[in-house]
Parts: sequence; structure tokens; C-alpha cells
Amino acid sequence: MRPAGFRKRTGFLAVSTAHLALFSASPALATPLSAATVASAAPYAIALGAAGFGVAATLMAAKWRRIAEAAHRRSTERLGTMRAALDEFETLLSGMPEVTIIWKDSGLEPSILGPVTEILPGETRPEAVLDFRSWLEAGPARDLANRLTDLRIDGRTFEISVPARDGRIIRAAGRLIGDTACVRLRPSGATVEPPLQGDALTRIPSLADAQAILASLTIPAWLRDKDGLLVYANAAYLHFTRSLGLKGERGTAPDIFDVETRERHIRSLEDASDTIAITEEHETAGKLDLVLFPLSGGSAGYCYLPQARPQKAEPERTEPDLGHLTTVIDALATPVAVFDKNRRLTHYNSAYAEFWGLDIDWLNTEPDERAILDKLRTQGLLPSEPDYRDWRAKHLMSYALTAPRETPWYLPDGRCANVIAAPATGTGGVIYVFEDMTERLALETRHNALIHVQRETLNALTEGVAVFGTNGRLKLHNPRLSLLWKLPMNALGSHPHIDELTEAAGDTFPEDGTRIWRELKQGIIDLNPTRSDTKGRIARSDGRLLDYAIVRLPDGQTMMTFVDVSESANYERVLKERNEALIAADKLKDTFVQNVSYELRSPLTNIIGFADLLASQEVGPLNERQRTYTEYIRSSSANLGLLIDNILDLATVDAGIAQLNTSVLDIDTIVEKAKAGLSAASSGSERPVDLEVHIARDLPTFIADGTRIVQVLYNLLSNAARFSDPGARIWLDVSARGDRIVFTVEDEGVGIPEDMRSAMFQRFEGQSVEGRQRGAGLGLAIVKTFVNLHGGTVSVEAREPRGTKVTVIVPANTQAALNAGE
Repeated sequence: MRPAGFRKRTGFLAVSTAHLALFSASPALATPLSAATVASAAPYAIALGAAGFGVAATLMAAKWRRIAEAAHRRSTERLGTMRAALDEFETLLSGMPEVTIIWKDSGLEPSILGPVTEILPGETRPEAVLDFRSWLEAGPARDLANRLTDLRIDGRTFEISVPARDGRIIRAAGRLIGDTACVRLRPSGATVEPPLQGDALTRIPSLADAQAILASLTIPAWLRDKDGLLVYANAAYLHFTRSLGLKGERGTAPDIFDVETRERHIRSLEDASDTIAITEEHETAGKLDLVLFPLSGGSAGYCYLPQARPQKAEPERTEPDLGHLTTVIDALATPVAVFDKNRRLTHYNSAYAEFWGLDIDWLNTEPDERAILDKLRTQGLLPSEPDYRDWRAKHLMSYALTAPRETPWYLPDGRCANVIAAPATGTGGVIYVFEDMTERLALETRHNALIHVQRETLNALTEGVAVFGTNGRLKLHNPRLSLLWKLPMNALGSHPHIDELTEAAGDTFPEDGTRIWRELKQGIIDLNPTRSDTKGRIARSDGRLLDYAIVRLPDGQTMMTFVDVSESANYERVLKERNEALIAADKLKDTFVQNVSYELRSPLTNIIGFADLLASQEVGPLNERQRTYTEYIRSSSANLGLLIDNILDLATVDAGIAQLNTSVLDIDTIVEKAKAGLSAASSGSERPVDLEVHIARDLPTFIADGTRIVQVLYNLLSNAARFSDPGARIWLDVSARGDRIVFTVEDEGVGIPEDMRSAMFQRFEGQSVEGRQRGAGLGLAIVKTFVNLHGGTVSVEAREPRGTKVTVIVPANTQAALNAGE
């Protein structure tokens, strides 16, 4: 947009020019109209046009100015709100006892937020915190700088503790948020003594010195290097690992702690910088009391089982008796066995004996648990283990447990038992519970397989599927949903809320994505118990058509499906338009044919009348040639009249107003009428066909529309005559078949090819065969129409060796047959 000053000057000049042009043009407008006047008024007309343009330009400039000022006010308000929010966030960060350093771009200086005095007391310059060597020793400063470089270049996060020069411990955490690297520095509250220097370093024992001391201990002890790797273990440690069933690589002792636990121990030592005592929960051994202390070049530690401390001022308790539990144990369907502190079987239930298939008499001898295990192994009932002795020793550590332990046993016969070992309180023994997990695992396996099949089926669907929980979050979806709405799969996999999907759809389809999903949301969050399923069609701004359905699931969740019907809808629209066009064309054709038929009847009547007058020779005698021509005229006129009658009859049937005038018919009479019509139609031919009629006797009473039946027979005979040679024979046979009358017309003409028979009964489908004259194509159509009106059938077949056979079957009592059909 142009500057406001220019727009003001332009508007003022345009308005002034408009007034000046109107003032100058007023004399010319008052003069009479002539050629000279028109010529002289041309400049004034141009001035008027320029004045109008100036006025319009002035109005548009004023409008643009108002729009720009309103946009500027809105932008100023939003900028003020954002600045206030930013100032509030910066104030909150400045009040936190930590410093945050943010690198928004690798080529720019970082932003430093928070009080620098928390890291550098007395320092006010924020950039001073970036000089790590000013408040850290050379080693920690170099380590922090390297980790910062890895964060900004490779995106490697870190969280470490570094000692400051004043003895404080500073926690440094680096994270990568988007493309921005952030480092947080905060004091941990702990302090360390200044590092020893010179001869003072000899106060901390080395690994070699500590090894001699640890070797004499009778409890498990070990040495680790500065990286936390095990470099020495005493004999008690090796015995302890063997009892746990742990094995190390060749030439090395196994480590009783995993990598995560070891790293946690090292961080604890670094934070404390002194000897620490902690309790660690071990997966197999239970709770262990650990003592860890730093060494020059590594660390050392030892462990022992926690000792029970005597309770003060408690009366001496007697050992609890399990006898009161025997009744409960016997009633359980789960196998249970109780062993005393000497590993002798003291109690069991029948489910235990049945589960392992052990002899009850032998179990009553209170065998040792080791004997029971050996017997079960001999019978092939225990889990297959490469080192059975180590496995048994590990299992027998149950007598040292202080808390219950669960171990799965996968038996060779396909069963799975969850073995629960719990210490028998006060007796030093163990209670074993053998929970048969076979059916449960089988059910879980089938369930997982079913879920997998359902997932694969869902992914293979062409419909987009989304299932929302009662909280409005996406629970289940398939890739087709992501494809239809162009939503990333990782975003859908985080189970977003429907509001988040609405926002994402708005970003993908700015025109109407948000509006569509807001409307769909109403069907998702509707908690009305009487709600019903809904469906509809969405016309998206990108031209795609989607059919959707919202289905309520029994568990309260809601399933929504989307189907892209753009192509099928287009096909449906095209087919509908074509069908409508064909219907309109068919109606137009019928209307045209009816009108033409009615218009032809009057002149045709005149032609027939004059032809009959000439044939009667009342106006004068005719010679032989004139009589022949007159007969041709009469024959052709009769055929044309019959054609018009057929067209009108078909129009009556199509209009649904055709009715049958039934009466008792004389078959001989209707046959004679049909023969007379055929003779009249072929009166001009040199040699008419030879028609033979055979009418069976004892025919049932024939009740039908005589006019329609005569037309049927006439069209059958004329069609046979058209495809027969002059003088050829045609047979008409009338017989009875139960309560039906059968009319059969046979000829020895050229016959009708197989590929033409399907179109014989269609209107205006007259065919020419072997040069024969094609008709209008209404004869057999009339036959089929009238036969169907009577409730009959018509069929065509070839006649051997030559010719065609047409069979018409109609009920003897047409009226009764039609009433029964209704």
C-alpha cells in the first residue's frame, strides 16, 4: 500500500479535478446537440470520466486506509500480549535458583536466563557463566565443554555433576528441544572437600592396596575401575555368584549387578565423594546391604545379607504352627507343598500329587526336596536345563528368602507352572505354590493372535477407522485414516485427543478441516445413553467426497469410519445423467411415433377408400395393369394400416391402459380372420404362400380377447410368409395342452439365425435375412405383448432341416388365469 500522505494528496487532487471538470463542462451541456457540439464536447466528456475515476480512487484509498489501521491495531495488541507473556516467563525463570543457556542457532550467541550469581557468586555478567574454566577445574570444564559440543552437533543429551572451585556440586543437564540446545545449571546443595594435592594423595588407597584387604574378607567383596568394570572379586564373592547360578565369560567373574545398577552406584559415589551404605534389592538373592567406598583409580565394595535386629521390649513368641492352615491347603485346587528348614516335606495337598504324578505313599515318608527334584528330573517332568546341579542349587536358595519369589517353569510336556516360593514365617521352611499357567498362557496366546489378526485386518481395510474412548482420546486407528486426512502416523500413535485431531486437520485442510472435525466431535463426545448411530457424507474443499459413520460400541467407546466415494459418486452421477437422457429420448420417441401414427391414419383412410373405388370399376373399367397396380395399392395400404394399429396398440400397453375384452371364442372363426388378413396383405403377390391349418378336436372352451388373438395369429403368419419363398408352405397347428391352447406356426423359409433370435421380440428391430425385405420390426413385438397380456408365453426355435417354428401358449380361460395371478 502507498504512504498515507500520497493517498491524501491523490484524493484531494482527484476531488478538485472532478469539481473543475464539472464546472468547465456545464456550458457545453447546455448547448443544442449537433456535430460541432459533439466534437467540442469530447474534451469535457474525457474530463468527466477522469473526474469519476478520481472519485472512485479516493473512496478505495480511504477504505484501504481504514483496513490497514485496523490490522495495525490488532497486530499491536497481539504483540503487547505476547511481550507480556514473555516477560512473565522470563521473570519466573529469573526467580529459579538455576541458570538456563539456550542456543537457538549454531551461528548466534546463546540466550542466558536466570540468576548468574547462583553459579558465580558476586558475578553480574551473564556471559561469564560460559567461561567454564573460571568456575571449574580444567578436567570438569573440559568434560562439560565436550558434552556441550556433542549436544549441539550430534544431539546427545547428558546429565552430570561437576565440582565447582568453591567446593559446591553443580548439576548440569543438557537437552535438545526441537532444533534448540538447552543446558540447565543448578547447585545440588552438596559440597566436596578440595581435592588432595601432592603427598596428600597417598591417603587414598589404590586398587592394589585394597585387593590385599578384600582377599581376607569372608563376605563377598569386589573392586571396580573408574569405568565401573569388575577387576577383582574375592573367594566369598565367587562362591556367592555360584550359589546364585551366575556365570561369567571365560577368565572373568560374573557381575551380580546389571549395568544400570552399577552406573547408579557410581553416580552415588561421585555425589557423596565418601563411603556410602545402601540397601539394594537383588532379583535372586533378595535385599543386600552394600558398602561402597572410593579408591584412587576406581572403587571397592562388599555386601552381606541384612541381619535381623532384635525387637525391644517384646515378649518371646512361640513358633507359629501351620496346622491350622492344613485344612485350607487340602481344600485348594492349586498344588501346594510345605517344606521345613531341613528341606523335608511336611505337608502337601492332593492337587500337588496329581500335578506331578507322585505316589502318595512315598510322599507320606516326608522325602527331602532334593530327592523329589531328582525323581521329577528322572521322569522328565522338570524344565530342561543344561546344568541341572546349578539350577537345583539356585532353586534351593528359596530357604534363604525373606520375601516371596515367583519363577516360571516351562515343563517338557507343554505345561507352564508359575512357582511361588514364600518363606514359612518363623519355621525357616518354604511354602511352594505351583500355579498351572498353561490354560492362561494358551488364552493369552490366542488373544494375542486374535488381536494380531484384528490389527492386520484393520490395516488392510480400505476404510479409515478411528476408535475413541470415553475420554475423547484416540484408542485405535489404521493407516487408511492417516492417508485420508493426511495426518502423520506418529501423531496418531500418541493417542491424541479429538481436539488435537481437529487442530491437525485444520492445519492440513485450512478451508474446512477444523469445521468438519468440530461437527464430528459432537457425535464423539455425546454421552446420551439413548444416542443412536449416525452417518453422512462430507464434501471436502479439495474435491473429495467421504462417507462417514459413527457407531456406538458396547463398552462406551465410539468408532468412526471414513470411505472415499469420490470416484463412485462421479460414476453414479454420470450414469444417472445418462439414464435420465435415455428415458427422455425413449419418451420423445414414443410421443413422436404416436403423433405420426395418428397423423397418418386420415390420409391412409383416403388412399384405401379411393383404391377400393377404383377396384370396384364404378368410375370406369380398368385394364389388367391398372387392376394390378390397384391391388398393390390396396395391399400396401392394408399393411400400413395394420402397422399403424400395432403402433397404437403398443402405445396403449405402454401407457398401462390396455384392457382385454374377453369372450368365448370360436377358434375356427379367429383362424379364418387371420387367414383373410394374410390373403389381403399378399393379394398383390404373384404366387401367395400355401397355408395349411390343423385344428384339433375336443379343444377346451377358449375365453380370450378375440381381436388380440387374431392380431397374434396374423403377425405370426405374415412373419412366416415374409421369410418364405413364393408358393412355399406354412403350417398353423392349434392343439390343447392341459388347460392351455397351443398355437404353432411353422415355415420352410430361410430361418432365423441364432444371434438374431434374442432381438426378434424387440420393437423396431426388423432384420433382413438372406436379402429378404426387412419389416418394421413390430410384428413379433406385438405378438409377445399381447400373449403376455393373456398370461401366456411365446418361443422361437429352428425347424429341421429348414425354416422356423414359433409356439404360442395361452390359458384356455384367460380371465380366470389373470384373476388367480392377482
